[in-house]
Amino acid sequence: MKWQGRRKSANIDDRRGQSQPAFGGGRGFNPFLIGPLIKLLFSKAGLFIIGGFFLITWLMGINPLSLIQQFVGGSGFTQSGSYEATAEEEELAEFTAVVLADTEDVWNQLIENYQEPTLVLFSGSVSSACGSASSATGPFYCPGDKQVYIDLSFYNDLKNRLGAPGDFAQAYVIAHEVGHHIQNLMGISGEVQSRRGRISQTEYNELSVRLELQADFLAGVWAHHTQKMKNVLEEGDIDEALNAANAIGDDRIQKQSQGRVVPDSFTHGTSAQRMRWFKKGFTTGDLNQGDTFGIPYGQL
Repeated sequence: MKWQGRRKSANIDDRRGQSQPAFGGGRGFNPFLIGPLIKLLFSKAGLFIIGGFFLITWLMGINPLSLIQQFVGGSGFTQSGSYEATAEEEELAEFTAVVLADTEDVWNQLIENYQEPTLVLFSGSVSSACGSASSATGPFYCPGDKQVYIDLSFYNDLKNRLGAPGDFAQAYVIAHEVGHHIQNLMGISGEVQSRRGRISQTEYNELSVRLELQADFLAGVWAHHTQKMKNVLEEGDIDEALNAANAIGDDRIQKQSQGRVVPDSFTHGTSAQRMRWFKKGFTTGDLNQGDTFGIPYGQL
């Protein structure tokens, strides 16, 4: 993929080297202090104490708001020391920003009033509106905050552990997660989520497969239009994406990890299905061809 020297997205939140917010203990917020603090705040004595606190800290040259923040909730993400990325990792970060920019250009053209997602780079672990996650989770999209999360070490796993090397394999992963963002904007993800607990686990797994295959299709649509707009694909790029889709099929992963395949537990689709829907999106470039929910499950 020809990506060097091209526009990088500004929607990157780089949290590499940052630790998760701490709750409880030390500087964390103690919920049992809520009642007493409220009573103190609205009493005459409380107003006098708080006013004096602000005056004294201000005269000492200390920002009182920063002290309050440390007392009740910490300072959010904190540095766990100076983070030094390798040259290879910095190149991956730059590549990721270029691919995200390409998704912005395509989807702004295809979807009216498109809302661009933020992509969070993290290392080790991260907190999102969907909860905490580690690098082992892999790249994911959180509908709650409309952000894509990626630990760049996943690209090494994709290459070395899953056998799917190549820059366009990495681009496919990013485009797939952005596909989930589009599903969220269209209300599809929310509709699927609303069925959880109301249908059997097997039925819900089937809905999850449909959702994932549609995200693969949207990644293919993106590849179609980014090539049409920018002529960035090189020989072998689509094969790299198809190889990545094949590598992360439920059947292949289950076979490798547990030695057997359990179709009722599939949540992402088989290797053949994932390749088929990405290829369909790339071949047609037509959003109307991606209704994975409107056909019998056995025909996916």
